[in-house]
Amino acid sequence: MFLRFSCYQTVAINPTGSHTAAMEWLSWAGILLAVFIGSYVQAVAGFAMGMIIVAVVGGFGLLDVPSLAAVVSLLTILNVLLSLRGHLHHIHMPLFKWLALGQVPAVYLGLVLMTWMDGHTRWVLELALGLFITAGGLSMLLKPHPWASVSGPASSWFAGVSAGLVGGMFSASGPVLGWFGYSQPLPLAAIRATLLACFVLTTTTRTVLVGVTGGLTPAVLAYALAAVPVVVLGTVLGRMFVPPVSEQTIKKFAYGLLLVMGIWILLRSTALFFV
Repeated sequence: MFLRFSCYQTVAINPTGSHTAAMEWLSWAGILLAVFIGSYVQAVAGFAMGMIIVAVVGGFGLLDVPSLAAVVSLLTILNVLLSLRGHLHHIHMPLFKWLALGQVPAVYLGLVLMTWMDGHTRWVLELALGLFITAGGLSMLLKPHPWASVSGPASSWFAGVSAGLVGGMFSASGPVLGWFGYSQPLPLAAIRATLLACFVLTTTTRTVLVGVTGGLTPAVLAYALAAVPVVVLGTVLGRMFVPPVSEQTIKKFAYGLLLVMGIWILLRSTALFFV
């Protein structure tokens, strides 16, 4: 059995080696904990699952970026379908339509860019991930004020392209879609349902493209399968049990975590450049 750790060195797992076995268990525990926190927050707030998982798992180097993004895509599809059930009628279809038209082709472009960077300049890919997560955490800490009217076709399409690009690269379009969605003068239920619909479109498109190119490896499927019960648990708890703190407090916690992890990834990718 093989796992990838920091600096993406392939390490053989020796069943008789207690130290190596402990590292393997710690890796699994870290991944599943990140999945639980991310799925719970997304069920409560409507986004941030992908960002949290990518930030924590990527920050500690538990998986390489392509594998991590593939796992996140599979888990996000499950989480979103569970969260969106019974809320389809809240989707703001005019807004969703133009976002979708921008997202789908941009997902392909983002996936191509990620694949090229991973094969040629891996430290740049990590640097881009760190910059993306740091900027995403900062942007989401700044609560957007609702605009006077719902965005038109051009601005919605551009937001979709931007979200699709980062979604294709990292399977985490939450910062772009979250900021754009919560800037709309719409009921919270409509914003949340529209965001979830956009996420399921992005992640499904990305998963199909990755599968066609052979990126859904046995290791990716194993991680995703193991995390399914955790996603279900986090999503159900997020829908059934409202936390004893405000939704804004939960968001600030998530955004603060993203900011810290983004800075950590930036430092680590810089160190990789000098190695």
